[in-house]
Amino acid sequence: MGEKEGIDRRTFLRGTGSMLVAGGVDASSYARILGANDRIRLGQLGCGDRSQGHVHMVQLAAKQTRVETVAVCDLWSMARERRAAQVKEVFGIEPRSYQYSEEMLARDDIDGVMIATGDFQHAKLCTAVVQAGKDCYVEKPFANVLTEAKEARAAVKASKQVVQMGTQHRSQPYPLAVRDIIRSGKIGKIVHIEQEWNVNEERWRFVPYDTGISPEMLKDEAMEWKSWLYGRRSQLREEDTDWKRWLLGKPDRPFNPHVYLEFRLYKEFSSGIFDQWLSHGSDLVHLWTDEAHPVSVMATGGIFVWNDDRENPDTCVAAVTYPSGFLYTYKTTFGNSYRSFSRICGRDGTIENYGGEGASLFVTTKEGGRREFDPSDSGPVYRQTPLIGPAADDASTVTVPGAPAPNSLGPDDDDVEHLVNWLDAMRSRRQPNATVDNGFSHAIVCIMAAQSYWSGKRLYWDPTHEEIVDSL
Repeated sequence: MGEKEGIDRRTFLRGTGSMLVAGGVDASSYARILGANDRIRLGQLGCGDRSQGHVHMVQLAAKQTRVETVAVCDLWSMARERRAAQVKEVFGIEPRSYQYSEEMLARDDIDGVMIATGDFQHAKLCTAVVQAGKDCYVEKPFANVLTEAKEARAAVKASKQVVQMGTQHRSQPYPLAVRDIIRSGKIGKIVHIEQEWNVNEERWRFVPYDTGISPEMLKDEAMEWKSWLYGRRSQLREEDTDWKRWLLGKPDRPFNPHVYLEFRLYKEFSSGIFDQWLSHGSDLVHLWTDEAHPVSVMATGGIFVWNDDRENPDTCVAAVTYPSGFLYTYKTTFGNSYRSFSRICGRDGTIENYGGEGASLFVTTKEGGRREFDPSDSGPVYRQTPLIGPAADDASTVTVPGAPAPNSLGPDDDDVEHLVNWLDAMRSRRQPNATVDNGFSHAIVCIMAAQSYWSGKRLYWDPTHEEIVDSL
């Protein structure tokens, strides 16, 4: 920077300080607005398994842009130590470690914070991050309590911060290509979107390294689940964390390391499948259809396979209706993993996705369109597998120039493009691909599905008052 440029900048700051404060940006914050060549400094809030992926994404992003992780924060000392060790190995620096988020957020040299904590903590911590003047990347679900979703959204909108939801499929080429196909009218009006994402495993039960229990033993149906659950020696000790702080406003109860580490199985802290996977599924539906909220949600299911004292279902289905007039059904089972799929049914054709959440292999076809009104009269009849439709249905695989070839797995959770999108948005001060409004939308669906599952009721969304009601 030349001397005249430096003088002009200082003069500008002096002359506009009051205007910046009035606009919600004080002079010190303005000085931190990032240019293209500035190094973005990030803090990791929550140092569990997903945080390992966050640091890995930052490592990958550093090959494209100037960014590094400089701080880690977690209530549990062992988690902090593990993540700090990863950061040191990756970036060659000794990150500052904090037990409490307010200590890390008080630093004025951190530009953004990535949240990877328990589902029930996301919204409250996102609020704290933006109110501290930091940009935020917050994992899904955005919230699982409606009042907290509203409060966090309001805090974000009242701030000048750039907030990215962790629904990374909004930055991936194949879901975006499918959105464009739907917008083009190629398959006509959408009447039904169906997703079935299955695994044949207990999911979200974690075994500490010091138990001597092997993965093969866990798959043995003769395993005494309660002996494993309550007889094992956990790595997490109460004196190494802050249990009351971890509860973050939930009713007090005795320390329980299983609830702490496996919160996704317990209904007061997570809705399990709904929070973890329906959040992605419904967000894709919203991306493809430009919908922002449902009309109604009805969910059911149960614990049919893993009778290990979990509270949330291991098998469930949710049926969701939308204002533009289509049905969305979501289903998961943890007892069979046969051919997960997504299917988008239009009046003039169908888009089929092969694989579970995040799979990139999509096929468009005229099959199912109005010219094939009844398979027995006009539709194809299949006599062998794998099924290959008639040439007249014009089936074709969706491809995106410059993107990796599609497959039934797609990119993993550490897909770097979504993070780079957030970092670019931090520099330009524009909205990222997955905004707080997108997060609020998927949170509505997840919250309604969980409430419907537990109440046995069909629930409705009142968009005027933004409330969940029993009838419209």
